[in-house]
Amino acid sequence: MTKSNLIEFKNLDVEFRTKDRTVHALSNIHFAVDEGEFIVIVGRSGCGKSTLLRVLSGLVPPTGGEALVDGRSITGPHHSRGFIFQEPNLYPWQTIFEAVQFGPRARGIPQAERERTAEEMLRMVQLWEFRDDPPYQLSGGMQQRAAIARVLANDPEILLMDEPLGALDALTRDIMQEELRRIWRMTGKTVIFITHSVEEALYLGTRLMVMSPRPGRILRDIPLNFHDDAADETDPRAVRKRAD
Repeated sequence: MTKSNLIEFKNLDVEFRTKDRTVHALSNIHFAVDEGEFIVIVGRSGCGKSTLLRVLSGLVPPTGGEALVDGRSITGPHHSRGFIFQEPNLYPWQTIFEAVQFGPRARGIPQAERERTAEEMLRMVQLWEFRDDPPYQLSGGMQQRAAIARVLANDPEILLMDEPLGALDALTRDIMQEELRRIWRMTGKTVIFITHSVEEALYLGTRLMVMSPRPGRILRDIPLNFHDDAADETDPRAVRKRAD
């Protein structure tokens, strides 16, 4: 696999038809994503950001155009594309160790292998000492780290993240931003991340996509070249980008 064009959207359109009306959610989405990029998408509520992720996940089919991964059209969900939602959605009757094994178990991975993987992922997100705890005994940030470990246990090529930090308090959100940067650098995964926070987008992303109100289009595609310098929201380059 080459380093370019891991993901491609080609003139993508999505419409939802109901008994009373047709909603045009996305219009003429056209861009490519290289392997290892951290793409952050911002835009007003209802502009189609989440719909775009769901097309990429295989949950929503295009009405027109194409969505491709590795040059192949997306025809449905696949473990190579891991979805992380705003809420962790962990089962209360499972321990964290059991939760992280959920995907590999469903795919028929042998017990010894999936337990090794679960341990590796929990150590990566710094939750190994809490492996025997149920999720309701953990803080919101810890639960979200567990949800990230659960997705990473399937070793996806692509992480789809739909406002995964939106429900957290400000301090926990800052800590989780650092965690996401660290995990991204360790794994080299390709990330598509939705947020309403411009500051968060500038802090995390290697590219920033700005979407128009519905029907969603890509208004701007901005490279964030200062990402490797660990810029924060007070960095003059980040301030200039935010002002633009």
